[in-house]
Amino acid sequence: MSLAILVPVLGRPRNVRPLLESVRESTPAPYRVLFLCDPDDYAEHAAIDAAGGWRVSPGGSYAQKINAGVALTDEPFVFFAADDVHPQCGWLEAALEAMVDGVEVVGVNDCIPRPDRPEHATHFLVSRSYCSEPLIDGSAGPLCAAYAHAYCDDEMIAVAKRRGVYAYCERARVRHDHPVLGPNVGGSRMDATYELGMSTFGTDRRTFRRRQRLWAP
Repeated sequence: MSLAILVPVLGRPRNVRPLLESVRESTPAPYRVLFLCDPDDYAEHAAIDAAGGWRVSPGGSYAQKINAGVALTDEPFVFFAADDVHPQCGWLEAALEAMVDGVEVVGVNDCIPRPDRPEHATHFLVSRSYCSEPLIDGSAGPLCAAYAHAYCDDEMIAVAKRRGVYAYCERARVRHDHPVLGPNVGGSRMDATYELGMSTFGTDRRTFRRRQRLWAP
């Protein structure tokens, strides 16, 4: 078993070393971490190089960067991560245990409370074979690049559920230090990268609603 951990990054060089340390402490080898950058994000490049990381610069949205990372790796399992996600000990073992009975996409627990949909996931452990599957409209994936940032996770879950290959794993904990948590419970501060993602939320929601007919029963 080997794993490719794909990390789209944008303007947060301070997150590089903490991410690598949390992966090292929590994730059994063999694995590779690939940082996916914008071409002109020079501070990020420097931080990755200083930490001894592996990077490429495809640019684009979160989904476009993940898709580029999938094309550049060949490990049998892929984790769709982010630079503010910190895998906890046992996360990978739990996620792999959930890959039974045809499951190829496991939504991991990002530790963000969502009372209205407690099993929603924003990050996934995915089999290499599923990464080769086309999107529901026949275009290349594995993530839909029609979204500027948000809702590509919602579509990933909806389509994998329709195909009968999705499972959510509460025990696969990968803490997401998002500002929504608040500073008193581990949330990070709001920054330009979060603000950029939030600025396109409404557009992405409308895109998701238009595309829902593709996987509706």
